[in-house]
Amino acid sequence: MVEDVVPSLEHNGKVLGESLDLLRYVDANFEGPSLVPSDPAKKDFGEQLISHVDTFTREVYTSLKEGDPIQKASLAFDYLENALGKFDDGPFFLGHFSWVDIAYVPFVERFHLVFSDVFKHDIREGRPKLAAWIEEINKIDAYTQTRVDPKKLVDIFKKRFFFTFVLASSAIEFEFDVSDVYVATCLMS
Repeated sequence: MVEDVVPSLEHNGKVLGESLDLLRYVDANFEGPSLVPSDPAKKDFGEQLISHVDTFTREVYTSLKEGDPIQKASLAFDYLENALGKFDDGPFFLGHFSWVDIAYVPFVERFHLVFSDVFKHDIREGRPKLAAWIEEINKIDAYTQTRVDPKKLVDIFKKRFFFTFVLASSAIEFEFDVSDVYVATCLMS
């Protein structure tokens, strides 16, 4: 297996360790509905969205380190809302469930939980397509069976961004327990 890379796959003597490479490989080498559409317009738009995943996550992570995360992350979530409106044959990015949805869902899930818990803000507000997408994703058993405990996820973010959240606390109300302060103090020592 690929060292220090999660996830990874070994199949027919080939070892892969990047999520998007794994998606492409599974799509090409295993039976089942294709994750990459054959329609050229959807395929091209899918590639465009895939190339934007890192930009999206960077923009939202950066917003968590700055003054007003809700306002600063708004454009990133608006991008998803607009992308979800490109095709009208289903609630997913390319109409039907695809590799693009798989690429975005872990990040959107985390950000949705963090913004809701820490900043008391629902990223779906004013974004009906994003709300419908999240609702449909949550109906997929394979996804819901692999979800991380929401409390653990939020706790990780609180610890990682503790001081940023404290600085933002004058504008936004949220709670930390004593262990959050202890962990943050240990990290600074």
